Amino acid sequence: MLTKNKSFDQADFSHQNLRDSHYENCQFYRCNFERTDLRDVQFVNCKFIEQGDIEGCHFNYADLRDASFKQCQLAMANFSGANCFGIEFRECDLKGVNFQQASFVNHISHSSYFCSAYITGCNLAYTNFERQCIEKCDLFENRWNGANLLGASFKGSDLSRSEFSEDSWGQFNMENCDLSHTELYGLDPRRVSLHGVKICEWQQAQLLEPLGIIVMPD
Repeated sequence: MLTKNKSFDQADFSHQNLRDSHYENCQFYRCNFERTDLRDVQFVNCKFIEQGDIEGCHFNYADLRDASFKQCQLAMANFSGANCFGIEFRECDLKGVNFQQASFVNHISHSSYFCSAYITGCNLAYTNFERQCIEKCDLFENRWNGANLLGASFKGSDLSRSEFSEDSWGQFNMENCDLSHTELYGLDPRRVSLHGVKICEWQQAQLLEPLGIIVMPD
């Protein structure tokens, strides 16, 4: 079902089945999606926070498997405990969003799992990804400035063309990641494992600067 150009204010969608719904150019202000079935739902150019508000919509414990958000304003939303396996965020404003205890993982067994998420071209400033596992996923062209990445694992993910705060380095596992065209100021290879990390030639100077090594042009 396609819904276009509609506004919802303080609507309670909690515990409802909205699976496969499609929303375009809609506004959701102070809405509650707690424990809502949002599998395969599509949101395009939608707003989930009104200008001046300090709190966004609630997606706590919602089923967001394979849900898609494109060009959406989701600042200050709460995705705590949500099932986000296969979720897609493209060119979204996710500033200050809380992903605490959300899951991007499908467990095959106790020790075997794989992740799925597509988060690209987004503003992730001051988001909370603490202890999140988002491995071997598309996470490129994002701004992570001020994000809480403590204990997170992005092993094998594409983090190219991204922006990180200097204090982000060392908070998360970046082994086997693609960091090409990402500013590496503040990244100390003596303190952070860079096993399998991909960078461009011009990034060598930034990476070796903490070691006191000056890279000269050929």
